[in-house]
Amino acid sequence: MSRLGPIQLDNYQPLRELVFEAIREAIIDGTLRPGERLMEVVLAEELGVSRTPVREAIRKLELEKLVIMVPRKGAYVADVTKRDVAEVFEIRRALEGLAAQLASNRVTEEQLEKLERYLVKIADAIDKGDIEQTISIDVAFHDVLYQASGNERLEDMISNLREHIQRYRSTSLAYPGRMKQALIEHRKVVEAIANRDADLAKKLAEQHIVNAENSLMEAIFQSKKK
Repeated sequence: MSRLGPIQLDNYQPLRELVFEAIREAIIDGTLRPGERLMEVVLAEELGVSRTPVREAIRKLELEKLVIMVPRKGAYVADVTKRDVAEVFEIRRALEGLAAQLASNRVTEEQLEKLERYLVKIADAIDKGDIEQTISIDVAFHDVLYQASGNERLEDMISNLREHIQRYRSTSLAYPGRMKQALIEHRKVVEAIANRDADLAKKLAEQHIVNAENSLMEAIFQSKKK
């Protein structure tokens, strides 16, 4: 059964870029699982393209550390190791804490309104049990938070981690009870920002990331026990 749909041609993007983005997205959202072998012929057939752009995409994904090449065996989706998680979340904790701290002093009323609206949308998606929608809105919520920091270089630094953050976010939020707890944590961060309490906002944002990391590690541990 095909898991990747045919590529939808876009006049503004080269085919190789569309193939690269399709495979990368499948890795990030978990369609292609950690440790799974990437067969060029199968991927090409599912995407409706030749093997050449698939081969190019796999090489590029290797540079992003989303794919590993095993001599005489082929390409595999990179596994998620404890060290990978620790390194990414260590950086993310520092950056998110700083973003919340800066936002407390720089956030606009419009941005605060957006954050509040996203909290309502997240709650609605959780009530519907729509994990995909919850994750999508969660991404948008954090993007507004980064913008509210008023520091474009900070936004760029977090953006560089986007693929890894998104890959981990899906697993973390899927852990039982994590979505509702994350919503509570989001509300507290927004409340601190609205009250212009920079120190508390920073502390709460950092704890939010620590909790997300703990949920992710527990999810990974349980999956490996099965």
